[in-house]
Order: sequence, then C-alpha cells, then structure tokens
Amino acid sequence: MPASGTESVGVIGLGAIGGGVARSMLAAGIYVTGCDISADARARFVADGGSAVETPAELAAATAIVFLFVVNAHQARDVLFGAGGLAKALGKGAVVVSCVTMAPDDAISIGSELQALGIDMLDAPTSGGAGNALKGKTKFMVSGVPDALARTRFAFNAAAEKVYEIGDKAGQGSTVKVVHQLLTGVHITAAMEAVALGIRLGLDPQVIFDVVTGCAGNSWMFENRVPHVLSGDYTPLSAVEIFVKDLGLVLDTGRQARFPLPLAAAAHQQFLAAAAGGYGREDDAAVIKVYRDLAGLELPKRKG
Repeated sequence: MPASGTESVGVIGLGAIGGGVARSMLAAGIYVTGCDISADARARFVADGGSAVETPAELAAATAIVFLFVVNAHQARDVLFGAGGLAKALGKGAVVVSCVTMAPDDAISIGSELQALGIDMLDAPTSGGAGNALKGKTKFMVSGVPDALARTRFAFNAAAEKVYEIGDKAGQGSTVKVVHQLLTGVHITAAMEAVALGIRLGLDPQVIFDVVTGCAGNSWMFENRVPHVLSGDYTPLSAVEIFVKDLGLVLDTGRQARFPLPLAAAAHQQFLAAAAGGYGREDDAAVIKVYRDLAGLELPKRKG
C-alpha cells in the first residue's frame, strides 16, 4: 500500500505501452500497482519497483484511479464488468482512464455503464509507441468529465508529453483516435511499399532510408518503422494484428458514416495479407513481407 499522502495509480495491462506508462509513473514517484494476466509481466514490474496483483478486483483496494491498456472493447468489458472485474470493486468517485483503441460507440457505452455505478471514465487513447511510453512521452487524446481529468492530472503529468483535451464526453477521444489510425496504418503500408519498390529496383534500403528521412517524403512512421526492416528485427512493438483490428475500426466507422475510405481499405488488405501469411504476431513493419513474398525480394537479415 502507498505511504500516507502518496499519489497512487493502477495500470491494467503491462504490455509494451501500458508497461511503459506504468514505469514512467513510477519514475515520477507515483505508487503504481499493475495488473496483467501474465505472471512474467507482473514479476518484471515488481522487479522494477512497482506492486502487482492478479485480478482487476484486487486492484481496487490499492487505488481509485485506474489506467486501462487492453487490446479492444471486448477485453475492456471483461476487465471492467466480468467475473473478478474492476467496476463493482471500485468505489463511487473512482476514475477509469481507458487507453483502449475502440469504436467511439463502445467508448460511449462503457462510459455510460461506469457512470451508472458512480465511476467517471476518461476516454484517452494514446500515440507514441513503446519507447516514448518508457520516457514519459506518450501522447493522450482525452475526453470526459473535466473534474476527472483534474483528479488524474498528476498521472498524466508523469506519463505524457502532451495531453490533447478533445471534449467533455466519452467517445470524442476515440473518434480522434480512429482518424489518427487511418493515417498511421496507411503511412506504415506506404513506407513498406516504397522500401520494397526500392529494393526491387536494386537500391540499398539504407540509402532509401537516408534520403527519404531527409526529404519531403518522410513521415514519423517511415522514420520509426523502416529501421526494423534495416535491422531485420520484427520483434513486435506494435503487431500486424493491431492494425488488422484498428483499420477494421476505421472502415467500420466510415461505413456507419457512409464515407468512402479507399486508402484505408487498401492498407487494411495489406495487413490482412501479412496476417494470412503468418506474420500477424510480428511487428507491423512485417507488412513488407507481403511484398517480399509476391516479388521474391531479399530483405536485410537480422544480425547476431
């Protein structure tokens, strides 16, 4: 338990992003209790100075502010409202900070269910990747009750490079995230297509990287993901399957709005092709392997 007067936070989901955010809060002197289905993830977090519990319900005894980092809305509902779930164990006035990428309608629905229990939800999806999470440089797209944001500001100050205050209702943060994920998915696919074309034309991929990152064709995703190809390391920091899901959300949202999204659809097909090829659990840069398999390209090998 935290010492008297010590600010405390819970984090459910100690993976690449959630684990990094939790550790950045620890580094800022916040008492953090983690929860994850993986015993190894819990043990690593304890070794790094945190506390850990096995179930979301146990977490409620440690804090009234919980950041949620799970894969999708289904997992969020299970963690919050399933057997051994968090919601019924939390007291009124608690705050759940949902950092889950989900459909805006799901964020609205979950927020309403929590509100009926006297719990505020901040709809706060993230951007920035695992490396920035560890450095306290995550970007949050936050919407929800202003008072709840005020009560959690100390935690955001520790974990965030930037907090974008989108609005005062759940669903608004998730809507911005959907638009954002359209761009990230398309940018990754475009980056890998460009590198694959260059390799097919006989160029050194390092030369492609050096030129593009210094010129107008660069993007954050190009600069961040192409080095995974250059090193031949597809250890999943963000997996192909994440973009199968996220671009699926983008397309679902477009259908509901009767809005055409041809670029997102093309990118989604490439991620689906990568997953079908057996690369779903590899880093999302592995979408380049779709082009490799189609054209017989020679990609850089992993060293060591």
